[in-house]
Amino acid sequence: MEQNGDLVYSRPLKGAPEWGPLKRTHHRIDLETFDGIKTVDQLMRRVFSEFPDTKGIGTRQQLGEDNQAQADGRVFKKLVLGEYEWITYRKYEAKVELVGRGLLSLGLRPKQNVCVLAETRMEWMLTAQACFRNNFPLVTLYSNLGDDGLIHGLNETEITHLVTTSELLPKILSFIESVPRINTIIYMECPYKKTPKPAAPREGLRLIPFSQLEDLGKSADPALVGGEAQSEDAAIIMYTSGSTGVPKAVIITNNNILATAKGFQTALCQLRADDTYIAYLPLAHIFEITVELTCIAKGMRIGYSSPLTLTDKSTAIREGDLGDARVLKPHIISCVPLVLDRIRKSVIEGAAQKGIVFKTFIEFAISYKLWWTSWGFNTPILNRLIFKKVKSIVGGNLQVITAGSAPLSADTHSFIKACLDVSLLQGYGLTETTAGATLMEVSDRSVGRVGPPLYGDVVKLIDWTEGNYSVKDKPFPRGEILVGGATVTKGYYKNEKLTAETFVTGEDGIRWLYTGDVAELHPDGTLKIIDRKKDLVKLQFGEYISLGKVESELKTCPLVENICVYGNSFQTFLIALISPNESALDQLAASLGKRKCTFTEICRDQDIVRAVTELITNHGKKCKLQKMEIPTKVKLCSEQWLPDTGLVTAALKIRRNIIQDFYRSDIDRMYAESE
Repeated sequence: MEQNGDLVYSRPLKGAPEWGPLKRTHHRIDLETFDGIKTVDQLMRRVFSEFPDTKGIGTRQQLGEDNQAQADGRVFKKLVLGEYEWITYRKYEAKVELVGRGLLSLGLRPKQNVCVLAETRMEWMLTAQACFRNNFPLVTLYSNLGDDGLIHGLNETEITHLVTTSELLPKILSFIESVPRINTIIYMECPYKKTPKPAAPREGLRLIPFSQLEDLGKSADPALVGGEAQSEDAAIIMYTSGSTGVPKAVIITNNNILATAKGFQTALCQLRADDTYIAYLPLAHIFEITVELTCIAKGMRIGYSSPLTLTDKSTAIREGDLGDARVLKPHIISCVPLVLDRIRKSVIEGAAQKGIVFKTFIEFAISYKLWWTSWGFNTPILNRLIFKKVKSIVGGNLQVITAGSAPLSADTHSFIKACLDVSLLQGYGLTETTAGATLMEVSDRSVGRVGPPLYGDVVKLIDWTEGNYSVKDKPFPRGEILVGGATVTKGYYKNEKLTAETFVTGEDGIRWLYTGDVAELHPDGTLKIIDRKKDLVKLQFGEYISLGKVESELKTCPLVENICVYGNSFQTFLIALISPNESALDQLAASLGKRKCTFTEICRDQDIVRAVTELITNHGKKCKLQKMEIPTKVKLCSEQWLPDTGLVTAALKIRRNIIQDFYRSDIDRMYAESE
């Protein structure tokens, strides 16, 4: 039996009110690992010295591809995959050294920005480690920012050297004349395609395969040496994926990264040095970078994956082949809420396909387990007979899931904990706090909360009058979250005005980040995210609606893959733009006699739209949404909401303004029909 008694996870600083500043009271961190460490490279050198023969970095073999056509005419690329191949930390460090020397031989110098524009893979982190070692500030960009966003970022940071992939190279070359400073592009090759080296479209532009970097490093002039970074030097200049406006870059120092990696160690307390982390979230997001570095600092193994190959049902996995998680059998994984929502829906869908009796039994088993685990007990018989098969979806060894990026519904939180028999630790942070602000403790058995302040940080709430939130609210203080401490970054790159507006030193001497997110503070010192200032909309009769809250609840509906809720001050009701779960929508269509329709036809069928609207209404009531919070009209979107389409970020969060602009004619039509 696990005991947590009446633990209080954070307390106000001496003399402070109950709403903060708050400081964490418990941690399970090996502080010796970070003793005397001032930079990321120093931490990595310690790891390489302590675990030289650990097979620490793994990549799955990609042997080819197989394009498969669907019934609706869409074609999906399926990969032919082999086993994971591993290299030791000793060999990995040698690669880091050679890649760094290769970059020096190509003209890079300390404190000169270098950009990586690529999907998550070993070479991405290898390049990052080489940059940390030589004090090259690493600029990160998401490939789905669009040409204008990429051009803006590359020019603003004055990039001369760009590291990318062969797949993205044509896109970059299409606008290369708009980024005149770039003189060197290093591209990571496709593992299974032997393509000829492309011709440079302009004089003086070098195109170099990534595989040649190590050779360049071996032959580099010994007199070429990199710089030794300092604690407050910029390690990363990270562009946010940007749900609105021009992308902005955050300056993240070595000290910021170390502070988050130190705080995140509390999530690894039940794991061992030889356990495995599966890396698939975008490395262009600071959350993924810091989690990987946290695991490496413990001497764990990192196996690289992709959202396209993660599970047996991922889009690039051939029918009958195993996804990366089944092959790798990881002990820890990081997830955004949308991924956990999808796992939940796939389990529910699979149970429903076996009949009402089995579905009812699964629901009972989950409810039964949740009751016992809420008291600190487990259910070993149910785990062995029922939940073991569910857990095998992610390899069978999973012990810890860390969740961040967006609020996770309490229903999904409890469901995943029960079905996968794991510790699901939800945290909260922003790029501006190096992904770290709060994190749950393993002993916290609650769901739907994001824990106390991260070790080394302080958090407080302040009133937000417009949203009607006050630190004196009962039963819980409520207000905008302010974060202070070692994870709070320097500010925005070349944007002093925005930095001054967002990062403010208070009368208490603490430099605070104004997050724009709203939370309530529970008596045990943990936070629950309840709103976001940017997501607030006022309807015609003055009612304030939190769009993020509504979306978080409606995402738990089996028919909803993703959702964007819209409202404005000239209307009396909300509209829901829904990216539907194809399987669930097909079942609904079949129940209405629509058996020979394409997916696009199903989404446009008015009988189906009316049925979905009714389902959304009933689900909203079940989630205890107020009448004015439940969308009155629904649009089923047949377009895929993927980072490649630009409608969601690389972390799968909706890009609200872009979605609204894309479906503007549909929004206008639905409001016009109600007049």
